[in-house]
Amino acid sequence: MPLGTAHVTKTTADKFIPEIWSDEIIAAYKKNLVAANLFSKMSFQGKKGDTLHIPKPTRGNASEKTAQTQVALIAATETEVQVLINKHYEYSRLIEDIVEVQALSSMRKFYTDDAGYALSRQVDTDLIRLGRGVNGATVGTNDYATSSATTNAFIGSNGTTVYNSTTSNAAALADDAIRRSIQRLDDADVPMTDRFLIVPPTTRRTLMGLARFTEQSFTGEAAGANTIRNGQIGDVYGVKVYVTTNADTAAGTSGTDRIVLLAHKDAFVLAEQMGVRSQTQYKQEYLGTLFTSDMLYGVAELRDDAAVALAVPA
Repeated sequence: MPLGTAHVTKTTADKFIPEIWSDEIIAAYKKNLVAANLFSKMSFQGKKGDTLHIPKPTRGNASEKTAQTQVALIAATETEVQVLINKHYEYSRLIEDIVEVQALSSMRKFYTDDAGYALSRQVDTDLIRLGRGVNGATVGTNDYATSSATTNAFIGSNGTTVYNSTTSNAAALADDAIRRSIQRLDDADVPMTDRFLIVPPTTRRTLMGLARFTEQSFTGEAAGANTIRNGQIGDVYGVKVYVTTNADTAAGTSGTDRIVLLAHKDAFVLAEQMGVRSQTQYKQEYLGTLFTSDMLYGVAELRDDAAVALAVPA
């Protein structure tokens, strides 16, 4: 047989080259992110350790200067936010040789897209669930409201009434609740830029039925323009609105209520110690190729009063 006609090349063995898998998965991962693209992100890649320490200095006040007196010195015991790098998630498939031989090449595209989607959904879930701990509440349950002293959720109709998961008084999102929630951020001196609203599909349906949310002055788009991109469906009072099926849930007597989250990007943080990594290994004992994609990261609340949760019906 002539030389050069029976070689294993990049073309014939492309399914076993991990770089191709990695590029496709990273692209799918970035495409499907919603919350991770909105909140603060810090790189911890290449560094050792399991905890990221973020300084949290106290804001100072200006003092009036009196003639012939010393300036007023400001001294505060500064605090920090610790981000535990404790989330390691993976997506794996073992592709047997018979499948590799007989399956269409589109199979790899599905697996890479699916891996990217699965990992991005997990990251978004972990970030969004930090909403369970804003405004003094305790992370660890999906109750969202135990008493008026520790609640971190209000009902979607007015943004004032405390959400009660026992009686499930969740209500559809209304203009009044959005304005009241924006005021909560204003009162907490949260910057007016980089705010956003994350809503579930049920709330998107509600907004699409209200004329004021489809007016050009609120969406920021010319009539007939396409505002759907990366989950964004428009603006309201200068706050960008994003829809995701990954919006959080809250247990209620009438079923599982959903959570609308109004937040500033500095409310939560995502720290990546190892971005999306893909590896393949031939397993002779199974006559197949093991494909795994994984990542290592941590999430934490940065500013307790920079987000407001609103409970709406599922």
